[in-house]
Amino acid sequence: MRKRNGPRSGSQELPIAGERRPERADARRNRLKVLAAAERLFAEHGVRNVSLDAIAAAAGVGKGTVFRRFGDRAGLAVALLDERERELQDRILNGPPPLGPGAPAAARLCAFLDAYVALLETHVELVLDSENAALGARYRVGAYRFWHRHVAVLLEEARPELDTDYTAHALLAPLAADLHQALRAESYDIDRITSGLRHLATALTGRSGG
Repeated sequence: MRKRNGPRSGSQELPIAGERRPERADARRNRLKVLAAAERLFAEHGVRNVSLDAIAAAAGVGKGTVFRRFGDRAGLAVALLDERERELQDRILNGPPPLGPGAPAAARLCAFLDAYVALLETHVELVLDSENAALGARYRVGAYRFWHRHVAVLLEEARPELDTDYTAHALLAPLAADLHQALRAESYDIDRITSGLRHLATALTGRSGG
């Protein structure tokens, strides 16, 4: 007999990240400026080739501001990934369909896969560091638990006869950062990657993702 999944959930039962402490408006502006500058410079030069001095200069703030807020380049990289993951979580919970609520499960599943590949494409180096920080780190972080629960809920809606808890892990496995990096190095383009994932999702749900 298959193991039952947790309760069929709405978005309110997804394991979202904890709330941030309230920020002053100027502190928030500076944080977003620094993250945007870091994102651009990391994409252009690689995370390990960008200094805090360069990020501060690009953001138009003092190095001390960056250091006090993020500590070092590694802390800034973690904060940037956290920000982008939170943004994707918010789009899943509150954004328009098909990524957000209101679309059929198959369409939402394909939209999530597309969105996560886009996140990987921009931030694969950050995700790779996060997933390989320690043995099994990928599966212990809150973001992965969120993605897993979201996929399991959609699979439960489309195919409740499946072991959707296991199947969600299986569908997330091709989204590992090291595989994405390896495929891109082998000249797989983004359309090929997303198309392959959509075919998997369609096979699992028995419906077209639209």
